[in-house]
Amino acid sequence: MNVLVTGGAGFIGSHTVERLLSDGHQVSIIDNFNDYYDPAIKRENIRAVLDRISVIEGDLRDAAVVEQAFAAGGFDAIIHLAARAGVRPSIEQPELYIDTNIKGTFYLLEACKRHNVKKFVFASSSSVYGVNKKVPFAEEDPILQTISPYAMTKMAGEQMCSNYSALCDIRTVCLRFFTVYGPRQRPDLAISKFTKLILEGQPIDRYGKGDTARDYTFISDIVDGILAALGWTENTEAPMCSIFNLGGSQTVKLNELIDSIERGLGKKATINEMPEQPGDVPLTSADVSKATKLLHFKPTTHIDTGIPKFVEWFLEMRKLGLR
Repeated sequence: MNVLVTGGAGFIGSHTVERLLSDGHQVSIIDNFNDYYDPAIKRENIRAVLDRISVIEGDLRDAAVVEQAFAAGGFDAIIHLAARAGVRPSIEQPELYIDTNIKGTFYLLEACKRHNVKKFVFASSSSVYGVNKKVPFAEEDPILQTISPYAMTKMAGEQMCSNYSALCDIRTVCLRFFTVYGPRQRPDLAISKFTKLILEGQPIDRYGKGDTARDYTFISDIVDGILAALGWTENTEAPMCSIFNLGGSQTVKLNELIDSIERGLGKKATINEMPEQPGDVPLTSADVSKATKLLHFKPTTHIDTGIPKFVEWFLEMRKLGLR
């Protein structure tokens, strides 16, 4: 299969590209290598596979770039991972998130329509559930109130996938990721930030009492789910638009996470107490029974195993000056 991976040089994207290649697929990526974090990190992510992929350096907000990629690519499927990420930055720059996450997704789906690409996997987020009182979160739960612009853009992406499935015969799969971590994690995310600061002997900001909880999902488990979703798009008996939770099925409190990083580094953290942040949900917890049944998704990496793997990789990157 000839697959285009958007955001293919990023954290999740680069791991997905490697797995696609190992499975024998032809792979192209589109990435704008923006300065949300050091572009050198993204370039390092794909350095080992550059001779096996086609790299389109461009911005999904530019419809002409998307059209040129599709016109030249002859793609069979799209795995759309590119996005402006992060809840807190989206509150400060909502227009940027709307332009990138909504318009970018729209341009891709329009290109799929024009070029007869019938398989589309979309990276959504657990943030769409907002402050959901029912735990664990299930795909059929009503989405009544998102609480950040980032979450809103992901919900809009899901709705666009539904529209294009119904109107253009494109089989779409929306994957609601639950706090992905592991080697290559973005430096702005909590595990990466905490590891760096603890290692350097600097205080870490802990928002609230440390009892917020997240369903942490190791990167290899997420990639298992993405590849299973790609296979699901070839199932002619499947609904034209499907939604799946991809989580680690292990809800961990912030204080427990900090403890795990301390053990991995062999060093205690200095805590800087901060007020709770607007836009942050108090809890995420994934019901993955649907993905287990239909995609055979089964996360295997517990946080106690995943954190040491991340710390080992992080220390290697420090030697290269990339963390």
